[in-house]
Amino acid sequence: MAHSAISQVSVAAPLQTESSFRRSTIKATNVTFTDKTWISMLHVNLQASRSRSQQIVCMSVKPASKDKVLVSPLSLEDAKEPPLNIYKPREPYTAKIVSVERIVGPKAPGETCHIVIDHCGNLPYWEGQSYGVIPPGENPKKPGSPHNVRLYSIASTRYGDSFDGKTASLCVRRAVYYDPETGKEDPSKNGVCSNFLCDSKPGDKVQITGPSGKIMLLPEDNPKATHIMIGTGTGVAPFRGYLRRMFMESVPTFKFNGLAWLFLGVANRDSLLYDEEFTSYLHEYPDNFRYDRALSREHKNKKGGKMYVQDKIEEYSDEIFKLLDEGAHIYFCGLKGMMPGIQDTLKRVAEERGESWEQKLSKLKKNKQWHVEVY
Repeated sequence: MAHSAISQVSVAAPLQTESSFRRSTIKATNVTFTDKTWISMLHVNLQASRSRSQQIVCMSVKPASKDKVLVSPLSLEDAKEPPLNIYKPREPYTAKIVSVERIVGPKAPGETCHIVIDHCGNLPYWEGQSYGVIPPGENPKKPGSPHNVRLYSIASTRYGDSFDGKTASLCVRRAVYYDPETGKEDPSKNGVCSNFLCDSKPGDKVQITGPSGKIMLLPEDNPKATHIMIGTGTGVAPFRGYLRRMFMESVPTFKFNGLAWLFLGVANRDSLLYDEEFTSYLHEYPDNFRYDRALSREHKNKKGGKMYVQDKIEEYSDEIFKLLDEGAHIYFCGLKGMMPGIQDTLKRVAEERGESWEQKLSKLKKNKQWHVEVY
């Protein structure tokens, strides 16, 4: 949906010193660095949809500088095992919407929103996990029953975008159905949960379950490890959490000094998600971060066709295979339709190298280097 910005306000002001910070309580909009303390560059956008007469207040925290952000409470580092299913579908947790922000440009095919949810610290999670969301209303297939749970990968670290352990962020693409004959939107067939979330306003209640998932957890036993992340569209969500933990937050128990390599596939430049954050890491940590984009409607692969993430993988296949042989972790997140093309590419590359892809894949899985979450 096309949105027009009504107004934009940016605020920056010096805050307290680091010593006074320790004696105070972190507030949602305070960002504290190890050398200086500032209020973040907080952008407040009032956006109006031409097709929906609703205004959404949008708040986003800008990327930090190389001086990392102090986070709290550090007790979130104490657990030895990830939290799992604290709240279940029959008894979900009632959280509140903090902000909803459209994060794609006008030429993006479709609308994607960054949604911050306040859980008051009652629904802790680890990077790579998912929340379940139960949209309001009745399940049309089960009259009298609530809607089924929809899972969304969490797009923030365990400390949230406000760095105080009280929020979680979701990256949600609005699911809209267009009649193939008329070309017009059919609201009766639109995605119930995605539209509920993208239409939400600050203060709205949202029913949450979880957290769930272990396959995409970020291994932290080796801070010098290599992590290769391959995502399409909103599949970038867990990788945003990884990268903020690696490069933005000051976590005493995790000092990352390895290599993080992100491959992101989207339709065009206007569809890039969190690009400013990722680009800032590229500039600040050139020895520890690599970032490759595949824009299918703008870039061409070596055969002259559309550029997809599997084409980028093939372009760097020698490096990727070498890193995997050295123990690198590789992650995939996005629509399940992405995997056949990627698997075919990896298999073809392996055969060209005289290797058996089946044996290699089996070894990667056995060594817990292979992480896949598709939907």
